[in-house]
Amino acid sequence: MYTVLIVDDEPLICKGLSYLLQNSGLAIGTILTAGNGQEALDYLRLEDVDLLVTDIQMGTMSGIELMHQAKIVKPWVETIVISAHETFQYAQMAMRLGAKDYLIKPLNNDHFLDIVRNVLLKIERPVRTGEEELSFIRTGFQMEQPDEERSAWLNRLIAGEGQEAAATAAELKGRFGIEIGGPYFAVIRMRLPLQGDIDKDKRLMQYAALNIVSELLGQDWSHQAFYAPDYELCVLLDWSERAYEETSANRIEQLEFVGRSLFFNIEKYLHLKCVVGISQILRDAAFIPLLGLQARKAMKWNEEHRDHYIFYYGDFKWAMNEETSTEDEWVAQSNVIVEQAKRYIDENFARKGITLNEVAQQNHVSPNYLSYLFKKYMQCNLWEYVIKLRMEESKRLILNTDLRRYEIADRVGYESPEHFSKIFKKYYGVSPSDLKK
Repeated sequence: MYTVLIVDDEPLICKGLSYLLQNSGLAIGTILTAGNGQEALDYLRLEDVDLLVTDIQMGTMSGIELMHQAKIVKPWVETIVISAHETFQYAQMAMRLGAKDYLIKPLNNDHFLDIVRNVLLKIERPVRTGEEELSFIRTGFQMEQPDEERSAWLNRLIAGEGQEAAATAAELKGRFGIEIGGPYFAVIRMRLPLQGDIDKDKRLMQYAALNIVSELLGQDWSHQAFYAPDYELCVLLDWSERAYEETSANRIEQLEFVGRSLFFNIEKYLHLKCVVGISQILRDAAFIPLLGLQARKAMKWNEEHRDHYIFYYGDFKWAMNEETSTEDEWVAQSNVIVEQAKRYIDENFARKGITLNEVAQQNHVSPNYLSYLFKKYMQCNLWEYVIKLRMEESKRLILNTDLRRYEIADRVGYESPEHFSKIFKKYYGVSPSDLKK
């Protein structure tokens, strides 16, 4: 049985969709509702949610930001977006972030249930093993192999000198009709763990991974995906001036979302834990070789962090990444980041609306990297630590003051007393009122 989380700041919408799903005959065992993104994140962290149904515009946290956070907490959660706005920009952003559909209010009940049914059916579809995937590729998935000359020219663009980029881009357009747009660019590189395989199977797995990349990015991202040396994969992404400016969404968070999605799906379908390196975003095609170098450098941090696989170049102090740097220096840098994050949370956990993004920005690192470091050094994830502090403080207030439930909820950062009570009971096993007795 599946668990569905409905998020909307209109209580009637949550109530109506809950009733509709309860009486749909679908294999849904639990339906959770949240009135804002913060409540939704609590449920995502504490419950095994399979499907997220969220409004796009809600108070302090939009549906777009909620999708970003959800993919960090539970990358396998599927999403359906609902909105009162038939705006292409919102729809495009939602689909880029992996939404299975974008529905406009007022919803058609039958259409909504059809969409939910289709998403749940895909969730339960069995995943092939690595050997089954290889067999499938060999026999039933005979798509045309990428043009080797095209890949060679794209690699020349990534690996060349800045002043050569314009000439190489012109060759790509003339020979293959590839338009290197821009003027904003980023590079993502993926290293597949294929050291022990025979060359034929290495090429097959590289081919399968490239198809996963192409399927995920599809038409929603302007990109070129191609083979790189040593059985790696490379993606060159570009944005026009208009595309880059049309939304306020954090581009680095978008890139990290893409990196996480690529890692998750390659692991899911090919059983390979690929290392993903993500460059910064720079303006001008002359910087493409530099971006390629950044992505390659980012991947090298897997040598230090063996249990982490997605690395953004901007997260690291590259002056330290020299041959003379020691493991103690790397650990010290990581400890500083975690201690600063912990101190910020200790001082701000009771403030409404605190987010992982906010804590990451205070430390000048990406949410993905901060989440990894915090879990590694604190033995709990960042939001579990926030909830721990909130619950301990609320318990103290319940036992030592005469404050009412809504006052305590407000003091520890919860908008809704009802939501606070649910989290409290989940955490301690008793309700606030029972603890008071």
